[in-house]
Amino acid sequence: MIKKYLIPVFVLCSLVVSAQKHFPKNDGVKNENSNYVAFTHATIYVTPSEVIKNATLLIKDTKIVASGTNVDIPNNTVIHDLTGKTIYPSFIEIYSDFGIEKPKKANKSNSPQYDASREGYYWNDHIMPEQNAIAHFKFDSNAATELRKAGFGIVNTHVPDGIIQGTGSLIALAPNSSDASRILDNRSGQYYSTKKSVTSNQAYPTSLMGTIALLKQVNYDATWYANGQSEDTDLSLVAFNNNKSLVQFLDAGSKMNALRFDKVGDEFNTQYVMVAGGDEYEMIKEIKATNATFIVPLNFPDAFNVEDPFLSQNIDLSDLREWNQRPSNPKVMHENEIPFALTTHNLESPKEFKDHLLKAIEYGYAKQAALEALTTVPAKTLGKENSLGKLKAGYLANFLITSGDIFDKETILYENWVIGDRHEITPMLATDIRGAYNFNIAGQKYHVSISGKIDKPKSKVTIDSTKLKSEITMNGDWMNLIISNADSTKQDFIRLNSKVLSTENFNGLAILPNGNETRFYAIKIKDEAHLKNEKESLKKDRDSLNNEVKIYPITYPNEAYGFSELPKQETLLFKNATVWTNETEGILKETDVLIKDGKIAKIGKNLNSGNAKVIDATGKHLTTGIIDEH
Repeated sequence: MIKKYLIPVFVLCSLVVSAQKHFPKNDGVKNENSNYVAFTHATIYVTPSEVIKNATLLIKDTKIVASGTNVDIPNNTVIHDLTGKTIYPSFIEIYSDFGIEKPKKANKSNSPQYDASREGYYWNDHIMPEQNAIAHFKFDSNAATELRKAGFGIVNTHVPDGIIQGTGSLIALAPNSSDASRILDNRSGQYYSTKKSVTSNQAYPTSLMGTIALLKQVNYDATWYANGQSEDTDLSLVAFNNNKSLVQFLDAGSKMNALRFDKVGDEFNTQYVMVAGGDEYEMIKEIKATNATFIVPLNFPDAFNVEDPFLSQNIDLSDLREWNQRPSNPKVMHENEIPFALTTHNLESPKEFKDHLLKAIEYGYAKQAALEALTTVPAKTLGKENSLGKLKAGYLANFLITSGDIFDKETILYENWVIGDRHEITPMLATDIRGAYNFNIAGQKYHVSISGKIDKPKSKVTIDSTKLKSEITMNGDWMNLIISNADSTKQDFIRLNSKVLSTENFNGLAILPNGNETRFYAIKIKDEAHLKNEKESLKKDRDSLNNEVKIYPITYPNEAYGFSELPKQETLLFKNATVWTNETEGILKETDVLIKDGKIAKIGKNLNSGNAKVIDATGKHLTTGIIDEH
């Protein structure tokens, strides 16, 4: 019987399937625009100079749809009310090695290596324009998290190895996306440095002069190769010529190197984007004359410990000048209209970035200029000014949500959106529990003072004027407080946990050292000492803003006993000197030498001084300056 019924049923099912090729799906109400997200009632920095209050930012997927006060919000859009909040374009880190594995050092050789270790490439191992960062890239989630916490959404990365290091890649710090989505440009520029590759033992070059000579040689060889004068294929020169159309990034590392390599660039019609050394303020006119865009690190020197009188006497005045003057470098460069982007390069961690930036602002660096140096300037430098750095329609949805002025010390960064993906930095609904309280725990009264940041509070607990160790954490509106025993020899703790619905008074669970559970009660008080500390702290902050930092003026040279201004060129007449001509005339005694416009104008006896400054050189010898040829 079973077999007889199975066959008809199977046939019936087959007929139904063949007769109906489309099956209707009941998925509920169809949402045509479920990917729209709107942020309303916010203060929006569309650009560093265009700020709109009570505005809306509308995004869809990875891009911005609209921003402004008259934005049409489609039906079924997810809406976030950001009343009292501020939206900024996320920052762009223009110079990094994010996601690049550290190059492995070559095994040391007992004898110098003169020949290259590669075939088919340039004769010098330290020239690697064929290298592509994307081939060495692996997304680093931990490093991405730290950069996002510092406000960055985009990084421009490269392999920091060699004199010519190859091409870089532009990456969105989006851990939930694939490389296909977050790699915005796999050839974002060509990179140079003054240092040799650690992966090769090839000896040459052995000096900065050799590095400059080698870089010039590469340019000459590339031109020669492009003209078809080589019968052999050189993959390095092929890549170098192909990369010429890209942005050329050069890690100069100092003001003098910036000037040196700018001359190399001028010789070959190449304008480098220079990674600065932070000392450009010392030669600002010469730096401006390069017409280069710079990438400026904020690696300011730490303050010296001058409490020890012996150590303080051994601090060089030039080092003290650097400590005082270097934080003014961004201000000086901006005031001299030198375009530059800011970078975390040379900082130990992105965590240091905001503190160093605030120090530069304290030294007079304008906030709008700082925002430009983190958004529109790097975007323009990378050739991405139509997709990055602004909150306009068609741009990538990279933005920050903050509690206010992003360059204020107390401002909280809530969220960092990267190509439309939300990354929470600080819970937006975090309860501000800061203040002074009386806690009643099992009939015992504790005084608790809570300060610090909203998301990272600090606690001070006393009982009968005895200070107790404590640790407090906030997760949204949940508070956890651990109080140590007054007797430091005992490892006893009271653990408190509460959902803070009101910061005026709240209660929760207390777990006593013996494991028993009870309720605790907290009441906010007007603590005079706490209020006094807050007022003093606010006054200190106001004073630091109102009192302009004293920056000592540059001297020439910028160290002890330097001149307040550069010596001016003079017309000089040296009288009655013994002159070593180093020519066929030999040594001339009791001879005059006239210097005009920086050159020797005349040599002879009884020369007319005219308006020249006369220097009596009787009994003195005058000769040419010594030249160190290497």
